[in-house]
Amino acid sequence: MAHERDPRFDPRLTPYKDGVAEIALQGVITAARYVVGELLTCNVTSAAMSDEPGAHAEQSSQLLFGERFKVIERKHDYVWGQSMRDGYVGYVHAGAFTPDWHLPTHFVSTLRTFVFADTSIKSPIKKILSLNSLVSVTREEGRFSFINDLGWVYTAHLSGFDRFAGDYVEVAETFLHAPYQWGGRESIGVDCSGLVQQALYATGRSCPRDTYMQAAELGDVIEIGADFSGLQRGDLVFWKGHVAIMMDADTIIHANAFHMKTAIEPLKEAVARIEASGNGLPTVFRRP
Repeated sequence: MAHERDPRFDPRLTPYKDGVAEIALQGVITAARYVVGELLTCNVTSAAMSDEPGAHAEQSSQLLFGERFKVIERKHDYVWGQSMRDGYVGYVHAGAFTPDWHLPTHFVSTLRTFVFADTSIKSPIKKILSLNSLVSVTREEGRFSFINDLGWVYTAHLSGFDRFAGDYVEVAETFLHAPYQWGGRESIGVDCSGLVQQALYATGRSCPRDTYMQAAELGDVIEIGADFSGLQRGDLVFWKGHVAIMMDADTIIHANAFHMKTAIEPLKEAVARIEASGNGLPTVFRRP
């Protein structure tokens, strides 16, 4: 028997497919089978999420180190389920995970940092962690903190969950020149909505994953003049399938496929170029 998706629920955010649903959806979505998901933790710098299992599947998002993932189904070397941080649903290679036994105590608060084998900057580097990766600090020694039975991180590169950045635009600027990566959420490469999400996360604010979600949910809609007057630092400009952050009244920063990196440019230049490419004018402006 074929099982069709319930059109009331966004498939990007709903752990339900092929008649199988996460147990929390019982009584909400009709399914042939409900599963109590298994919680695992991402144990690599970043792990690709996709709509289909397989090494050649298109990346739709990523998990960062320390983020939890609820497994609903296993298929060969891949697991299908939901990210517990932003609710995104997809397939991830099973090798990216470890059992969920480290309770996060801190997050990486710099663009990226190294995990060293010892409390010395000369010791071997065991892993690289991106901004907003979640770690569990078990002890400190000198300038370093030991995390996740793994190694040592420079303590000043970590923050507790009571201390966040103050200006999300300033955080976004640290990604300047990072390569554009479709589905990227990491410091090595991001997409447009990934940049917005990670910058807001660093200031202690929640943020949905995709552009269309952000355009519908973040902050308040604002009305501006026909000449784009009335915008200010931190406002968001949305096109269909794209988002940019205002650095001031006239300038944006955005991860984009034209420059193939995170770039700064005048808003009016971006508007003219995007319209000329056939992708239309901005659809909404929001103040998060």
